[in-house]
Formats: sequence, structure tokens, C-alpha cells
Amino acid sequence: MGEELKLLGVRISPFSWRVEVALKIKGVGYEYLVEEDVLHNKSALLLKYNPVHKKIPVLVHNGKPIAESQVILEYIDETWKDNPILPRDPYERAMARFWAKFLDEKCIPALWKSSMSVGPDREKAHEEARELLSTLEGELKGKKFFGGETVGFVDIVANFVGYWVGAIQEAVGVDVLTEDEFPVLCKWAEEFQNCPVIKEALPPRDMLLAFFKAHHEKITSFYKNKV
Repeated sequence: MGEELKLLGVRISPFSWRVEVALKIKGVGYEYLVEEDVLHNKSALLLKYNPVHKKIPVLVHNGKPIAESQVILEYIDETWKDNPILPRDPYERAMARFWAKFLDEKCIPALWKSSMSVGPDREKAHEEARELLSTLEGELKGKKFFGGETVGFVDIVANFVGYWVGAIQEAVGVDVLTEDEFPVLCKWAEEFQNCPVIKEALPPRDMLLAFFKAHHEKITSFYKNKV
């Protein structure tokens, strides 16, 4: 099948990475078009292919764009049937969508806020993040991965928890996701990172550390200038 597949993304974005690793799991070749500065300088290509949200990632399949990482993951799974990432059972499939939505709408924003907060709101943000992590911990108990014995849809969506959070915590000096408090999640994160297809695709940790340290320093400086 003569197909043209392009991915517009950013190397350090956990959302771009979801699409990248799903394609690798499927064994599908693609061209990666890196958007260097999507915050301040959105390319004409990005605006053309995602005029609604103007955000990465965007998968372009034979000239047709698909936006939003979870939507793209489902499209990939439906288009290339080998190595499924979503369960085939309708109930399990619905539950996978539920937990993926929980991650994107609740966990990731709370973890980001917890890591980047400065000032009096910081401890409250930590508490909220820990409460959500406890819910995830409960869902994962008794399983190697959220998808069972192999990495699946929810594991891919949980990549922020599985890799990015560790780098952010190190960069800014925060301890929210710890082995003492969340042994199951931390064990999962280790298994996740060491899975060959995942390990091969993860962005370099030093790249993430540098980015998040610089970002946090800007936030801290802004806060100090306000008070």
C-alpha cells in the first residue's frame, strides 16, 4: 500500500510521543516533521493542518490530517490492525477510554500544576496530585501494565506519569510520585521505560531536565517579581 504518513510534533512533548510510539508498536513507517517552537511561532503547515486547536501532534495520512493525540491513537489502531493497542472487548475498550480521559483531564493537569506551582498554593497542588495518583495506583494493582501483560492504550496515554514526571520532579526539586507512597505506579514506570519499543523512543532525559528547569526558573522569577 503506497501510503504517505507524516507526524507534526515536538520531541519533548508527551503528546507527540504517544503517536510516535504507537506507530512504532504497529511497525508503520512515517516522516517526522519537528515543530521547534509551537508556543510562539506556529508554522504555516501546523496552521494548515490543525486550524481549530493550532496544536501538535497532527498525523497526516495521505494528505488528510488527524489532530488530538487520543483521537490519533484510535485512528492508528483502527487503520493498522496488527499489534492492537486498544482492547477488542467492548467493555474493556470503554474502560481504556475512561482511564485515558481521566489521565488527560485530571491527572496530567494536576501533576503539572503540582510540579510548577510556587508560593502558598504549592502544598494544596501536591495534595490534589497525590489523591489522583492514589486512584491510578488502585487501578493498576495486580497488573503489569494498564493494558494487562503488554503496553496498551492507557499505558501510552500515561507516558507523562511513566517518564516525564520523574524528569520534572528532578528538575524542580519536587517529590510527589515516590516509591514509598506509590510502589505500584513506580514499578509500572520502571517496566514501562524498560520495554524495548518504549525505551528506544523516549526523548533523552537530559533534554527534558534542561527544558523543565528553565521553565520553572521563569515561573519562579515571575512570581518573585510579583510579590
